[in-house]
Amino acid sequence: MNDLPLSEKLRPKVFSEIFGQSHLLSSEGFITKLLKHKKPISLLLWGPPGCGKTSLAKLYCQSFDFPYFEISPLSHGVSEVKKLIEKQSKEPLFKRQIMIFVDEIHRFNKAQQDVFLPYVEKGQIILVGATTENPSFSLNSALLSRLRVLPLKPLKTDALEKIMDRYISRSNVSFQTEAKKALIELSSGDGRHLINLLENISAYGLSKVDLNSLKTISQKKLPDYDKNGDQHYNFISALHKSIRGSDPQAALYWVSRMLYAGEDPKYILRRLARMASEDIGLADPEAISIVINALKSYELLGSPEGDLTIAQAVVYLALAPKSNKVYEGFKKAFELAKKTAHLPPPKHLLTSHTKLAKDLGHGKDYKYDHDMPSGCSGQNYFPDELPRDFFYEPIDRGFEREMKKRLSYFDKFRKK
Repeated sequence: MNDLPLSEKLRPKVFSEIFGQSHLLSSEGFITKLLKHKKPISLLLWGPPGCGKTSLAKLYCQSFDFPYFEISPLSHGVSEVKKLIEKQSKEPLFKRQIMIFVDEIHRFNKAQQDVFLPYVEKGQIILVGATTENPSFSLNSALLSRLRVLPLKPLKTDALEKIMDRYISRSNVSFQTEAKKALIELSSGDGRHLINLLENISAYGLSKVDLNSLKTISQKKLPDYDKNGDQHYNFISALHKSIRGSDPQAALYWVSRMLYAGEDPKYILRRLARMASEDIGLADPEAISIVINALKSYELLGSPEGDLTIAQAVVYLALAPKSNKVYEGFKKAFELAKKTAHLPPPKHLLTSHTKLAKDLGHGKDYKYDHDMPSGCSGQNYFPDELPRDFFYEPIDRGFEREMKKRLSYFDKFRKK
């Protein structure tokens, strides 16, 4: 036991030692109900690193009177998985099914995951997988449809404190209150990282840990961020919604999180350009120019100097008046355009640069707007078969107040 890693020494032996997942393990939790009825089903445990997926999966599999096997994509190939299942199929006990736990199941590619599908379909195996990746992207859809997906949560402070208390009760180490708080903060919801920090402390042989000693031996936790995974989309969503909600403080926080985690600054700027059009639009026509200038400045300066231009654009967008009327109008117009793509423009709008075109009446009765005293002829620009529609309807906010006046001015020439 002394040679085991601390993570194995502290691994939960019963469900009550799994902390932070009460939505699954409370008296009304889904796992608790499965255990009560003694009817295991195939599951996929999905959650961030260090939230207890592996421990929960192992205890779940061990709770039923079925043969149980663990598989890792790092040490087992598809051929080995097939041999294991086929070997068990020849055993008399196989009639009771077998349970297979696949940790980090996303490391099998979608083609390799097919190896499980026929056995799960036939009820020969109960498959339990664990993954940190979004199952919608990382798992074979056919296999995913046969698994019950159970999301797990990052560990909150109270759960991390309980893990620390378990460690303290089994060691001779005491912690200054501030050092304990610092350790939990460094862990960022990751129980595995907390245990690794505790293992480093054990290796130093300290009996008492304060802030000074902690700074010497602790490791810096890398941000929980994957530029191709969930957090990439979650963080940009948080930034977008903070800007839409006119909160520059939150917007600065999320853009800082993204930059600190190594996100491509040009990706952020591209998304800011989208926000300037989608959520601000003509309520502040300068918004898009601010973002484009920030992009040019960033290309000139690079990081870290150019990061400030991104922050400047973020604050401007957050405090700009908001309107999504151009966005809504464009969506509505695009949908109508798809449905009426067969309709030609009215004849007076068609080009008349050839004799044949003129003979066909193209351009006839077209009114040149500059010749009108008002600068607007009020003629129809929609297909003849299509009633006039209203896509862009500005609001009384920001510069769109002026756009609303202009629209009202020109619309009066069309009302006859």
